Amino acid sequence: MEYYKQYKSNHYKIRARMKYIISTIILLLFFIFTAMSKISERPQKKIKYSIVIHGGAGGIRKGRLTEQQEKDYKNTLTLALKTGEEFLKQDSSAVFVVQEVIKILEDSPLFNAGKGAVFNNLGFNEMDASIMNGSNLNCGALAGITNLKNPIEGAKIVMEKSKHVFLYGDRGQEFCIKNGATYADSSYFFTEKRHKQYLRAIKRDKVELDHGEIEDGSNEIKKFGTVGCVVLDSKGNLAAGTSTGGLTNKKFGRIGDSPIIGAGTYADNKTCAVSCTGRGEYFIRGTIARDISALMEYKNYSLKKAGIKTIEKLNSIDGRGGFIAVDKKGNYIMLFNTKGMYRGISNSEGFFCVEMYGE
Repeated sequence: MEYYKQYKSNHYKIRARMKYIISTIILLLFFIFTAMSKISERPQKKIKYSIVIHGGAGGIRKGRLTEQQEKDYKNTLTLALKTGEEFLKQDSSAVFVVQEVIKILEDSPLFNAGKGAVFNNLGFNEMDASIMNGSNLNCGALAGITNLKNPIEGAKIVMEKSKHVFLYGDRGQEFCIKNGATYADSSYFFTEKRHKQYLRAIKRDKVELDHGEIEDGSNEIKKFGTVGCVVLDSKGNLAAGTSTGGLTNKKFGRIGDSPIIGAGTYADNKTCAVSCTGRGEYFIRGTIARDISALMEYKNYSLKKAGIKTIEKLNSIDGRGGFIAVDKKGNYIMLFNTKGMYRGISNSEGFFCVEMYGE
């Protein structure tokens, strides 16, 4: 009996000790996993602002441009990015920055927008532009504009001073001028380079892309001519804008994707801001800009995954071109399926890059 009591006492002591050891191990594991969870969930340093730009995609390959031409393109892209960066440091709004940056690209004869716009079949310039505010989905667009120095300025006026989204032609232009847009005589848009492109296209009776593949032994690169800008500002708002002169020798009042919200331009604070460049008919059919945002919104894709999926879609319908985008966290993409794309990125982390070729 005494032995049994001793055995029982030792048994309870052992059980109590085991419970203590197990409890200690569980508690230790809890603290370890909690610590690991906190480490893994620790947010990355927030990017205060990001700005991404493009000047068109196409057959842009090393050796096709002279050193001076390369320098001119890079200098203009750098000026546009630096200007946008300075505005963002001053807490300017994403919409304002998009407009001001695109105006710089429109003022350059290098790009097919504004000053550098190509000629249509009738021998004059017809320009299109759009802009979108991701904070409220407000947007404005213009097409068939002939005498606005900066079409993007007109698109912003449509967004902010009309009850509409999309205006066309002389009456849309008149509305913009009455509300502060800068008028420019047709002679302002004349450049020798663009006129030669027009005469060549008329002679061959072909519609020409700006900066696509080189043809007929000429030393000229033709691309899908568009300029665009996407911005995340310091308040967390997104905006996107796109501007173009369209196609050389375009006929019948043709309009591409650039002024069409969801095709060439899109912005939503919940997801991302997008600006496209390419053969517009394919971007319209594929609703390319909106698709990137929709994949993020409805499938919870990252910006990168959504961009890759959308480029695959563009390939599947034989579309050519590219797009830039920035998301609500400041992540960015600059994707294209052509030889190159004039592009650049700057953000609050000090990252600054201007590229042209398919590096």
